[in-house]
Amino acid sequence: MRIDQIKLCHLRMPLKSPFETSFGRILHRDCILIIINSNGVSGYGECVADRDPGYSYETSGTAMHILKDFFLPLLVGKEIQDGVDLQRRLAFARGHPMAKSGLEMAIWDLTGKLQGKSFKDLLGGVSDQVSVGVSIGIQRTTQDLVESVSGFISQGYGRIKIKIKPDRDIVDTFEVRKAFPDLLLQVDANSAYTLESAKVLKPLDNLNLLMIEQPLDEDDLWDHSKLQPQFRTPLCLDESILSLRHARQAIEMGACRIINIKMGRVGGLSEAIKIHNYCHKWAVPVWCGGMLETGVGRAANLALASLPGFSLPGDISATDRYYEQDIITHRYTLNPNSTIDLPTGPGLGVELDLKALKSFSISEIEIRA
Repeated sequence: MRIDQIKLCHLRMPLKSPFETSFGRILHRDCILIIINSNGVSGYGECVADRDPGYSYETSGTAMHILKDFFLPLLVGKEIQDGVDLQRRLAFARGHPMAKSGLEMAIWDLTGKLQGKSFKDLLGGVSDQVSVGVSIGIQRTTQDLVESVSGFISQGYGRIKIKIKPDRDIVDTFEVRKAFPDLLLQVDANSAYTLESAKVLKPLDNLNLLMIEQPLDEDDLWDHSKLQPQFRTPLCLDESILSLRHARQAIEMGACRIINIKMGRVGGLSEAIKIHNYCHKWAVPVWCGGMLETGVGRAANLALASLPGFSLPGDISATDRYYEQDIITHRYTLNPNSTIDLPTGPGLGVELDLKALKSFSISEIEIRA
């Protein structure tokens, strides 16, 4: 397919409520919507880099620069076969996985539309519904957290993840577990601890948690391999897994027992599928993490999570979890069994709400052949 035009829309979308993790608190979420046109058909992709370099060194600003000045000139006016072909062309650039992932998503969406195939079929998914949970940021008080958890349970979410950080870890988790003894519960530290300070988390071993996610540094495997044997609870790695190579090393080292797969973090769907396949081969559970995506990225996450190795609920959630208004016309809703249905149309299966898109756009760049 010949790439005739690529448009980048830098979006800033208000969240329904503040979202706080160990590295900061946000009221709005930035991302970049990528629209690729070929012969009158448009493919959509979402670059999940946010405004600030908290979760990752990539930001929406750096991604716009890399996309505009380095990646797009290589593609516009050229023939591209598919997402795998795209990744070969971008291999010269070190890093910038979120920028690469957004482009690849748009190429796969375009491929699906031109072939009349859904994302699920393109990726080899096996489920029409995906088991999901909800991620809850750090709240003002422990009681506020318990009330927030209660609210999401009443909405039908069967798995809850709470964010933790030093001094907002043991008491918060104990109180949630006390209030909901049978809840599927996990915690996420977002690299807030060191090997030494993580010893404070040992009481969590008594709470029957699904996992403790990313307690140590974002670039660490070695110290996680020392920490995991100290816990009965599985450690899950998120930020530390940037590629299949990291996943393999983490498993071989015993640095974790579960892996969170985010396509933006690992550079795209192609790499995400490789990690899934490797973990599935070695019976290592994986699940799909979330980055507060719009409906575009959420559709891709649902398709990815439909692969057979995704045995744990993902951080995908319904549309109304984060946004009053999304940029697509479809709204994802939660089923009574804590699942969300996959879109069934070709490609991602979503249509843009152009009025909403315009209202959230703070800048645009367009390159034509």
